[in-house]
Amino acid sequence: MAAAVAGALVGLTAGMVSASVSMYGIIKEERAGSREEALKYREQAEQLAGEKEELEQELDKERAVQDNAGVLAEDPQAWSLVLVNEDHPLDGSYVPESLTDIGEGRQVDGRIAADLEQMMQDGAAAGMSMYVTSAYRSYDRQVEIFNTSVLDRMAQGMTPLEAYQDTSTQVALPGTSEHATGLAVDIISTHYDELDERQGDTSEQQWLMAHCWEYGFILRYPPDKADITGIIYEPWHYRYVGKEAAKEITEQGLTLEEYLGA
Repeated sequence: MAAAVAGALVGLTAGMVSASVSMYGIIKEERAGSREEALKYREQAEQLAGEKEELEQELDKERAVQDNAGVLAEDPQAWSLVLVNEDHPLDGSYVPESLTDIGEGRQVDGRIAADLEQMMQDGAAAGMSMYVTSAYRSYDRQVEIFNTSVLDRMAQGMTPLEAYQDTSTQVALPGTSEHATGLAVDIISTHYDELDERQGDTSEQQWLMAHCWEYGFILRYPPDKADITGIIYEPWHYRYVGKEAAKEITEQGLTLEEYLGA
């Protein structure tokens, strides 16, 4: 009920702003006594229209935050397909209801633990030597990781803006990281522990890319898709989406954004 009321208020607010912008321009232009005054009032109306658009964008993000948290926590059908990125952020207070330890102090959403364990076991049986280097991360932990990355780049000579922009292509902004859902894991080869494109050349990553869909996972940030995902190629980042969706996404060569039409 509270969510419905909030949604209605959001819609009402946006509608009122839109109507105000439109009427403001009409009334002022009708009252204008000269071309100069009309132009001035038109500029003011355009400024208000720009402010209205910014407001609507913020309201859209707020709705996305509420929707994501609700789907993850309550929807028995859609939770595995929740989209978390810069345009669809996740509330910073969200914590999976059931976190399962997977060793080395790492945790995942309990709903994916069995499939992840089976994937790792089958990989080992096939001769692969790999491990989960990162799993669930809290909002605060993501802040630490992002800030550290920015500072490292500044130490290498980048300006603060350059460091921020470069970091944001490789590290998700706090509130936009899939790791906060508990549905994403970073898996790397024990023979090569660098997080770069060469990780994708290891036999472990080649095996995962070929078989992860069988366990409900996808390679979340594939090559040549950064313009869609907003994140560069990460051959170590796997996201649980469920077995049916994983099969379709992999067979069709899609990103999660493309699959969901978002």
